[in-house]
Amino acid sequence: MGQDNLDVLGAFVAVAEERSFTKAAVRLGVSTSALSHAMRGLEERLGVRLLARTTRSVAPTEAGDQLLAQVGPALGDIRTALDGLGRLQERPAGRLRLVMPRLAASMVLLPKLARFNRDYPDVILDVTTQSRPVDIVAERFDAGVELGEFIQRDMIAVRVSADQRAAIVASPAYFKKHPKPRKPQDLLEHHCIGCRHGDALYRWEFDKGRKSLTVGVGGPVVLDDIDLMVTAALDGVGIAFAFEEQVAPLLGKRRLVRVLEDWCPPFPGYFIYYPSRRHQPPGLSALIEALRHRP
Repeated sequence: MGQDNLDVLGAFVAVAEERSFTKAAVRLGVSTSALSHAMRGLEERLGVRLLARTTRSVAPTEAGDQLLAQVGPALGDIRTALDGLGRLQERPAGRLRLVMPRLAASMVLLPKLARFNRDYPDVILDVTTQSRPVDIVAERFDAGVELGEFIQRDMIAVRVSADQRAAIVASPAYFKKHPKPRKPQDLLEHHCIGCRHGDALYRWEFDKGRKSLTVGVGGPVVLDDIDLMVTAALDGVGIAFAFEEQVAPLLGKRRLVRVLEDWCPPFPGYFIYYPSRRHQPPGLSALIEALRHRP
């Protein structure tokens, strides 16, 4: 198939999807008259009417709908393949600006950082760690890492960790002075270490069977870093909301005691997310593949 045929079929797909010659012309960067001429030429070549035109609108005919259903996905695959071949010629290099919680950096990025640096020595990872929600487009980050539930739906997200589980923990010394909570509501009677996520206090989430609930805990301190919360729990300040993977060594050494485990089922873990881009930086593509979770 020649490039001219690909171009005219791509123009037809744009008109059919936009339902407007004007919008399709803007999308393709051509004039409305040139686009209309190309569509008439395609219809004459095929001997069938593809578009029903009125003074106010344009829509695919039955034949146009059939062509769109077959050609649209195929053109998308062709463009993806051509983009992929082009990226093979580009050496990953340059600076990537990333943002993520500190725990995500520890669990997801750092274990794979040395190998990534060896494989891609010309890529510089400029990492900002913070817990508040970030508009990565407005703040000019190339990508972020966050728990799936906090990622905006208009972002592309790729899993970079296994499922996670919450772990409600406190020091043995704390539980010598206070009874262990048997249900989430009991936390309201305890000193809990608050967790700030952005401008809001995080309400601890629990699930058991078909029961789901959140608890707005209270206590002597509110922190915005989960590692600091665990440190405070170790010092006997109160009960902390942590991640199982994060505190597993401390539980094994009995420096922390876990409660309400049956109320903490697995949930989707961390994802790297980024805005939809037709031309993704080669360095970002390399990083995504390096971090991608493979069960």
